[in-house]
Amino acid sequence: MIKAFIVEDEPLARDELIYLLKRSKQVEIVGEAEQMDEAIEKIRQTDMDVIFLDIQLSSHEQGIRLAEKLMEIDHRPEIVFATAYDEYALKAFDLNAVDYILKPFDEERIFHTIEKISKRLEARQEKRPQYFQMQDEKIPVSLDDRILLINVKDILYIEFNDGKTIITCRDQKYEVKESLVTFERKLQQTHIMRVHRAYLVNLNEIVEIQPWFNSTYHVIMKNGESIPVSRTYTKELKKRLGI
Repeated sequence: MIKAFIVEDEPLARDELIYLLKRSKQVEIVGEAEQMDEAIEKIRQTDMDVIFLDIQLSSHEQGIRLAEKLMEIDHRPEIVFATAYDEYALKAFDLNAVDYILKPFDEERIFHTIEKISKRLEARQEKRPQYFQMQDEKIPVSLDDRILLINVKDILYIEFNDGKTIITCRDQKYEVKESLVTFERKLQQTHIMRVHRAYLVNLNEIVEIQPWFNSTYHVIMKNGESIPVSRTYTKELKKRLGI
């Protein structure tokens, strides 16, 4: 099933879109929002594959601004723009949207869009690298005016805190210049994975998983520190740990 989130400030249009998506039997609606701020908060907390996004919302091109903000989010879902006007098509595809649908919605057109989403998601899956452990690999990190090589197996976790990226190893912490997204990409074929928008953790260094509030968890590392796990990453974490 495709997990879809709807951002639409017109109740009738939102209900019509949800009805057509559900009729396909291929889409699960995992959330709704009417305004940009509400949408951003829910999107960060919800596991989804695609967002159906109204370009206008309550003000001119607010949906476009929301899409631009989504570019900054890790694991950004696919986007389908929905609007009563066709003048924004070029800008929509500049933002790498899967599709662009016009109101009033047409059932056949919606089903065509669902097919395009499925193909995009399949392509994503095929590009995902095979998982293997890099026990003896080292990664370069920038420290002030020098580059340090750190053993991957010595990393406990990497966090983004107060505007800084910090690598915590067994015996030392390093404040580095690279972003968390950069390290996620470098380490995607290792035992280090993202568990929260602000944390990457070494799965080999986890000793316990503790239930937390609202279906979230904390993982306890070998050094005793507790790291939050958001709902977005819980399923993948359990899969990687064989739970």
